Amino acid sequence: MQAMVGYGLAVLGNLLLLLLLFTVRRSGLPKRLLLIAVAGNLLWSAIHLVVAFDLATISMPVVFAVEALKSLCWLLFVCSVLKTNLSRFRDLLSQPVTWFATLFPGILLVLAVLPLFWSDLKWLYLLQTIIALETLILLEVLYRQAGAERWHYKPLVIYLGASSLFDFVMFADATMVNQLDELFWSARGYIYALLLPALVIAIRRIRHWGIEIFISRDVVLHSSLLVLAGGYLFVMALAGFAIRYVGGSWSGAVQLVLAFLSLTLLVALFLSNSFRAKIRVFITKHFFANQYDYREEWLKLSNALNDSGEKLHQVYDRGLHCLIQAISYQSGVLLKSQNQNLEVVSIIEHEPLSAKEREVLAQLVGFLQSKHWLVDIEELRVKPFNYEGLKINHSMLNDCRFQLVVPFYQDNQLWGMALLHAPSEQRIRLDWELRDYLNAVSAQVANYLFHYEASRELAENAQFAAFNRMSAFVLHDLKNVLAQIDLILCNAQQHKHNPEFIEDTFETLAHTKGRMERMLKQLTEKKEALPSKSRTVNLSKLLHQVIAERCQQLRPLPELIELAEVNLSLDEDKFSNVLYHLISNAQQATDDEGQVWVRVGQANHENQVLVEIEDTGCGMSQEFIVNRLFTPFDTTKGNAGMGIGAYDAKNYIEKIGGRIEVQSQVGKGTTFSLFLPLS
Repeated sequence: MQAMVGYGLAVLGNLLLLLLLFTVRRSGLPKRLLLIAVAGNLLWSAIHLVVAFDLATISMPVVFAVEALKSLCWLLFVCSVLKTNLSRFRDLLSQPVTWFATLFPGILLVLAVLPLFWSDLKWLYLLQTIIALETLILLEVLYRQAGAERWHYKPLVIYLGASSLFDFVMFADATMVNQLDELFWSARGYIYALLLPALVIAIRRIRHWGIEIFISRDVVLHSSLLVLAGGYLFVMALAGFAIRYVGGSWSGAVQLVLAFLSLTLLVALFLSNSFRAKIRVFITKHFFANQYDYREEWLKLSNALNDSGEKLHQVYDRGLHCLIQAISYQSGVLLKSQNQNLEVVSIIEHEPLSAKEREVLAQLVGFLQSKHWLVDIEELRVKPFNYEGLKINHSMLNDCRFQLVVPFYQDNQLWGMALLHAPSEQRIRLDWELRDYLNAVSAQVANYLFHYEASRELAENAQFAAFNRMSAFVLHDLKNVLAQIDLILCNAQQHKHNPEFIEDTFETLAHTKGRMERMLKQLTEKKEALPSKSRTVNLSKLLHQVIAERCQQLRPLPELIELAEVNLSLDEDKFSNVLYHLISNAQQATDDEGQVWVRVGQANHENQVLVEIEDTGCGMSQEFIVNRLFTPFDTTKGNAGMGIGAYDAKNYIEKIGGRIEVQSQVGKGTTFSLFLPLS
């Protein structure tokens, strides 16, 4: 009985595989030889099944002849796999490896039909042992020859290698005792039947054979359910056997109760739609090719998203268009959540949303925020139980002119949603694969939209920052202008009757008016002022003018030390502001009894001029110089300072090709060294 079941499974498995191979339209030598080999397997298993049933008297020589034919077919197939460039059967027979491989099966076939060897079968057993060993050797050569393709050939090697190894052990044992072991013979059918899936996997992996086996998902589903049921019943049988083995007066009743409950549970599981759906999704996801090539679709979508306009509405249109094209739909609407309201930001070939459609979307917002699901309106209308927790007025679903609702999330919050629509004949069902695909597409489109919005916001912030920075510099210049006016007012009482003072005052006011007009123009046009034209100035004269006109209000008064006469080409107004700021800072950092020196002369380098501003003030730490001195908007003067004077001075000096160095000791003073290029 055990042998009948095993060989019956082998007959059934080989028959199904043979029928599948007959459906392959593409011809080729591997396909024809594989078809013959599987047919040989079918004949071999059928003969052994007849022997197991004892339906007819079949002599051992006939069995050995079938064994020889089966081995011959598989060895020819292995030889064709070793020589992949062969296309004709005669070319295969002309190969030395084919002669070697078919030698022993041919001898076995001849001996099986000669009456001389019927009385002593050990020679036939020995030849079978040699054939099994020969097959193992050829498989080893095939596996080494495969190289990088070993992954493809591994299932084939497992199928033929395991079955040949079993045959080698069985026939080697039979050779020694001159008789087949009944246990080996009974198990052989199961071995061949259970190894068939490895052969099917090898056929699917090796593409150049030209054999493509297709098994419908429903067949795999039902087969898998049968396997699960069989495994479950096997476990329950083991449990019942264990209970019976333990014994006791209750063993029979407990075994009966266990069998009844296990069958009831099995029927309940198989009748469960959710259980069958999970099994179907698992099988489809892990054993079948996907409907979409994710890599190809991802690259296509990335290329499409790279082609976008500069306007925000163009970006929204591009994102919605790519989402629609990803599933070959025709129309759609993109909505963004604004202050608890959904605002239409893009619409492509779709009618404006009606009041009822907006009400449906409003009812979906809470569900989408909590569940992060895609919604199929048709599925929601027919199977509302698939959307557990969604409270919606189903009577309004009939008025919805869109099918799919694809949400977008930013920082785990609902950013908005896309509504997709297509004619009834073009609509696709929202299964697990489409959900995964749309989730991937919507995530990429969402990142594209979020990136552009962030870039736009960053650009706007940069514009505001630039305007604020420009305003700060204008304010800083206004303080300098105010200082000049304040100086005029302070000297007016004493020198108002002096004609030279009056003339200097009007000249200063005219200069101040021009500076203020430039600053107002900056604020009006919202851009930094263009540098004025450079002209050649005498550096000593410029320093004397800055000290005399702008640094007389603070103590100590700076002392100008002229070590050389130097003429430079630069922006006089800008450089005057730099000198005034540095000298004024030195005065503010020094007590009235201290000293401030301003030296101008030739630097050690022949192409540089050195201007030094030295004081005996409070000084600065090295940490302050490195981290804070030239940092914009960082000031130690509280509301009295803007914190941009040193930053502005450093930027201007470096802009004209010079550099600024600072040496300072806390409590002893500071020296600013300005190295200016002569040309």
